[in-house]
Amino acid sequence: MQDQVNYAGPVIGATVEDRSAFIWRCYAHVALGIVAFAGVLAYLVSSGLAYEIAPTMVQYWWATLGAFILVGWGASHLAHRIESKPLQYGAFAVLVVAEALIFSPMIIVAMATQPGVIESAAWVTLLGCGGLIATAMITRKDFSFLRGMLVWGGILALVGIFSSLIFGFELGTWFSVAMIGFAGAAVLYDTSNILHHYPQDRYVAAAMALFASIALMFWYILRLFMSRD
Repeated sequence: MQDQVNYAGPVIGATVEDRSAFIWRCYAHVALGIVAFAGVLAYLVSSGLAYEIAPTMVQYWWATLGAFILVGWGASHLAHRIESKPLQYGAFAVLVVAEALIFSPMIIVAMATQPGVIESAAWVTLLGCGGLIATAMITRKDFSFLRGMLVWGGILALVGIFSSLIFGFELGTWFSVAMIGFAGAAVLYDTSNILHHYPQDRYVAAAMALFASIALMFWYILRLFMSRD
């Protein structure tokens, strides 16, 4: 999820052909980001690096959860302010690698304790995000009004994470459900920005924002599935 983009010449004012090309570039980059994320994650697990960093990340789980939210915002925010295309790609690469590192402890736990749960969570995430993206594209509605809710929702999520650390309570099932809803709203918002507000040369930034929201949904769907007995 990222701030609404209102640079000069938003894609909504372009020709039908240019808008179609922009949208396809965005979703092609999202797909490439997902494939790259899976590849980096597979390397971290197969090389053993995931097992080396997992104990530290599990020990400081609150920092991991906070970093997960902040990395998505920070990388996308940076890409929106970089005009150089190579630097935008660099920011996207940093986001993909950071997300893979953050995911790696939960992935190895899921592989060891609940075989098949990763695939189930991935399919649910893809189907859910696909439905939300299709809704935004079919209705053509501008969901920019969600920005305020997403900003406050993100702040409340961080407050909840740090409060659980300070007061010693667990972030249970309902927190995961709430964050899945938050991620769904972010997917709608990002898709709306792609359709209405991004300029034609910022398809990398647009893909970064949507990729981060999809990763957020996958994280909490997987967390929810793993919480089942």
